[in-house]
Amino acid sequence: MLADASSFDPANPAWEENNYLSTALVDEDYQRGSTVDLENMRNREVEEMPHGQPVQETPDNEDEWLDPDTLVFTESPSEDVQGRFEDDFQAVFDRIEEETGKPVEFSKVNSYAASVEAMRSERAHIANFSTGTTAFAVNLAGAVPFAAGLTPDELFGYRLFATTRADADDIQSVEDFARDDVRVGHSEPASNSGHQAPSALFDQYFDVTAEEDYEVNFSGGHGNTTRGIAAGDYDAGPICSTCMVDTVEAQSDLSFDDFKVVWASAPFPNGPVAYRYNLKPEIQEGIRRAYLESDFAETAFESRTGYDQFVPIDYRTVFKDIMIIQGYNGVEYTESALGS
Repeated sequence: MLADASSFDPANPAWEENNYLSTALVDEDYQRGSTVDLENMRNREVEEMPHGQPVQETPDNEDEWLDPDTLVFTESPSEDVQGRFEDDFQAVFDRIEEETGKPVEFSKVNSYAASVEAMRSERAHIANFSTGTTAFAVNLAGAVPFAAGLTPDELFGYRLFATTRADADDIQSVEDFARDDVRVGHSEPASNSGHQAPSALFDQYFDVTAEEDYEVNFSGGHGNTTRGIAAGDYDAGPICSTCMVDTVEAQSDLSFDDFKVVWASAPFPNGPVAYRYNLKPEIQEGIRRAYLESDFAETAFESRTGYDQFVPIDYRTVFKDIMIIQGYNGVEYTESALGS
């Protein structure tokens, strides 16, 4: 098994015999993991890379170091959060400038692939990548993931929610996704919880194989999948739990009572902050301090992202499950695979 299935049930003893209105899960903050989950990820032994290459080391040759006048930051695109521009990140940018002496410029991108390409081409020096894109960024763009955000309650990461409408009485399990009359929405090919994880975990746990037992309909994003299920465009789909919460809370015509979850994964790491491996070491150290030694409580950044603090992570251990899942799916870390 690639990841443990969930056993949470706020009212009953066995998940596999029941499914839940998403309201019950959100009320228990089950859309995220805990610091215990994070510590379990950190403490794993990983002698060999499960898939792909390790993080690149800073070059010994100083001639290969990047020392830009301005540091460029890019954020993975999110259709459900509006206005992710300078004002939202100013508290972070101010801290980076304090620690590095470099001003920070925000560069907006419109796709996961574009965020990786920006760092690969050295047009971005710092980035917040999505979980599923992180391994592509490490293998293609020289990204060094070093920090992950925690909420004020010290919650971490997210889960895959296998979701359908609350009134879909004929869909009680992922196994029902394989019926001919069930239209299933996935988000994007590179998305972890929206495509890569369900492609592996549904096969492992339920013997249901995406694109074999059911047709995959790419919605273009978790918000689209969520809204599509509510509107009847899709009957079911795998959704990033925190993305689902953001979408429902942002739309007055949606309620958590509209949805039920028939299976949930163990927590995955949220998308990390990363810098390019060949930045001058002093700049790398300053960026790390800016994130790891700062309190962003009661800032616009916390309001926008939900994170008031950052903790250090190691790609090799924390992203082990992501690499295993992508290896299971035969993912190749190429530009064409990222953009397909």
